[in-house]
Amino acid sequence: MPARAVPSQPLPAACGEVTPDRPRVPASGDAPGGSRSGRLAMLVLLLVLSAVAFMMIDAKGSWSFLLPFRGYRLAALALVGAAIAVATVLFQTVSGNRILTPAIMGFDALYLLIQSSLIFSLGELGFALIDPQLKFLAETGVMMLAALTLFAVLIGRSRHDLHRMLLVGIVFGVLFRSLTAFIQRLLDPNAFAVLQGATFASFGSVDTSLLGIGAGLSLAVLAVAWRMRHALDVVALGREVSIGLGVDFERVTRLALVLVAALVSISTALVGPVVFFGLLVASLAHVVIRSPHHAHLLPAAALLGAILLVAGQTVFERILGFQATLSVVIEFAGGLLFLVLLLRKPRA
Repeated sequence: MPARAVPSQPLPAACGEVTPDRPRVPASGDAPGGSRSGRLAMLVLLLVLSAVAFMMIDAKGSWSFLLPFRGYRLAALALVGAAIAVATVLFQTVSGNRILTPAIMGFDALYLLIQSSLIFSLGELGFALIDPQLKFLAETGVMMLAALTLFAVLIGRSRHDLHRMLLVGIVFGVLFRSLTAFIQRLLDPNAFAVLQGATFASFGSVDTSLLGIGAGLSLAVLAVAWRMRHALDVVALGREVSIGLGVDFERVTRLALVLVAALVSISTALVGPVVFFGLLVASLAHVVIRSPHHAHLLPAAALLGAILLVAGQTVFERILGFQATLSVVIEFAGGLLFLVLLLRKPRA
């Protein structure tokens, strides 16, 4: 008996294949608008252009003075931007939430408390006579120790308990701010004026004498973070998945928190407290690079942080003539982004 002919049926289109009745569905590795390597190269180009503009625009006088003066400030801005950005990405990875940042958890209030305590105990003259490098190391050490203690409380057994983490961070922040306000009421007007100048973030007056030690510490921490990039990809999947894939979740999390504490302490000691800058840069990095892999996310965040500070400071210094403050604009934009992320409805 002859076999019955079966009409040929077209096979289902694979993911990413174009058919007349089916539009192209991007595969998981697709990156609309160019490859991720191309986007990283574009960010490098933007950083180079921002650096050239910072060095060249309105350059008057002797280049023997301008080159080192602007060069040190350029390096400091790029260093601070990269440190804050990478610290925020690491903190969001171990906390499992893209809204949280180290600064939101009360880190800026701790810095204000340290400055207030120093001025109250030493006076404005004694505070001004402190060796900048010794003060930098002391502030970094105290903030790092306090940050490790704080993060150990926040990220312990309940990694995904967002309400608990926010509550504990708010409580610590209120405590530090209350102690700072109490100390400020005991200061005389001259000491209070010195405190006001020391507690606002200033990207235009970075102490370049601290650049060497700050850069050395930051680059060492960034190198360790880069070596952890593959382990961080697994940690981002959760504790159970990480253990199932053979990654020591607890060890990687503790090491990442140490790196976060070091980077935030260094950047805060250099320029002062910035609350929402890290959230702004990390969110932009996720939008631009569109990759969960830290091999792409970490350099993208570092480049974006450096670009925002260098380009922003160029605009405010060279074009606007200090008619506005970069830190105020960044905090305003970052605060709006925080509210948008907090109120945004989750996708179905």
